[in-house]
Amino acid sequence: MIKEKLQRGTILYKIYLYYNIFIRYRFLKRNRKSFSQFGEDLFIVEFFANQKEGKYVDLGAFHPMRLSNTYLLYKKGWSGTNIDLNPITIDLFNLARKDDHNICCLMAGKENLLKDVYFEDWSAANSITSNINLSEKKQMKTRAFESLIYENFDFLNIDLEGHDYEILQTIDFRKFNPKLICIEILENCLDKENIFNFLKQYNYSFIKNLGPSYFFRKVN
Repeated sequence: MIKEKLQRGTILYKIYLYYNIFIRYRFLKRNRKSFSQFGEDLFIVEFFANQKEGKYVDLGAFHPMRLSNTYLLYKKGWSGTNIDLNPITIDLFNLARKDDHNICCLMAGKENLLKDVYFEDWSAANSITSNINLSEKKQMKTRAFESLIYENFDFLNIDLEGHDYEILQTIDFRKFNPKLICIEILENCLDKENIFNFLKQYNYSFIKNLGPSYFFRKVN
């Protein structure tokens, strides 16, 4: 495919970014009511129906519009922080969602660890797991959640390709109190019970799932 031959920083690359955002998604799909995979964004907007403005944190953001659980919030005046290890993803976010803080990094429990990253430039399946069939390996330094996020936020979205529980445990929920959390839990996830138990101790109650997206609400 043409996009697989594009090199970051070239004119063709920049043209493709503009096409991807302003034609493919903003124009051709301008009448879409939902941008997420299973209508998660509609549920999220309904949950926050009485809150005009707010903050979100999206871990494993992938794309500013496509399959996004936060874009509809952005359109309604919210803003937040989007984190992904793919630099192309962050280039797209910087173009399409300039009111957000967009960070390219590999998240872990500790800072400045050097880890191998396996990814396809235009894929949603970037991973630190070596047995996944991805074309390129790079090394990245890790960043910890506490070094990236300083202020409280209302909604947390986590989709980290199997490393969701690992990163979830690094978030200090005594400091941060999101009202709603969405976390991807696939059918073969071995950490499902651990995720439920971890969130329960911080007074988060499971309320529903839409496909693999599980929602937890803060219970006061």
